[in-house]
Amino acid sequence: MAAAPSIARGLAQDKPPVVWDIHCHLTNVPGATPEDRMAEIVKYMGRMGIDRVMLSLGYPLLMNPPPEQLREENNQVLQAIKSRPDRAYGFVYLNPNYVQASLDEFDRCVRDGPMVGVKLLVAKRCNAPELDPIVERATALQAPIMQHTWMKVGGNEPGESTPYDIVELAARHPGARLICGHAGGDWELGIRVVRSSKTLCVELAGSHPTAGFMEMAVRELGAERIIYGSDAFGRSFASQLGKVMGAEIPESARRLIFGENLRRILTPILRAKGYA
Repeated sequence: MAAAPSIARGLAQDKPPVVWDIHCHLTNVPGATPEDRMAEIVKYMGRMGIDRVMLSLGYPLLMNPPPEQLREENNQVLQAIKSRPDRAYGFVYLNPNYVQASLDEFDRCVRDGPMVGVKLLVAKRCNAPELDPIVERATALQAPIMQHTWMKVGGNEPGESTPYDIVELAARHPGARLICGHAGGDWELGIRVVRSSKTLCVELAGSHPTAGFMEMAVRELGAERIIYGSDAFGRSFASQLGKVMGAEIPESARRLIFGENLRRILTPILRAKGYA
């Protein structure tokens, strides 16, 4: 604490920051049913001070799921969030290799259901034209889209997006609420790639809690464009919280990153659905 006085001041405040985690999965969580797994997640949320998670992806996790598996995984998330609506919202899992099936799932889970956003993984690079109808439908309802991105030294997986790809997508859809997942993995490069795309936010989950990450992101993007996520349970809540708690950034920035930015982005769709 003596080495990080800004952290001490923040923790000493009467009201702790509200923490909304945009990146949480049922995968790798103990439990025989989605409800059981949600109960486990809530236990860890309580321990770590997480107020709410955005839940996506069921089990077993597939990178290029066919329509029937997409529906099954989304059903699992629907079951989980129904059991704890006070602690979780859902993001629908879609696959751009099956455009019509994905649009149907969006309508079922978001337009006509309780989910409030979209999760896209590694089935197809997100600069592909097949994503356009999905993004257009999400934009019409002001639903945010969380897109996995990474920049791997040995080369990405087939269909795995990079920050360059989501920059292209954002240019085609300036009204979309697009979020660059993992800040591109190699965050020093990813932050630079998305810097000039003012409509893009970055999500910080997945990498080690390396010193300098948050400081660079706040400096280059502004705290208003950074969203906390953990990628639990591939990563721990604790290690990803540490990225923000251990950073030498203003307390106001910490609060934006932990919850205020995501709450702002979700407010239109939450209000439209009648959520408090």
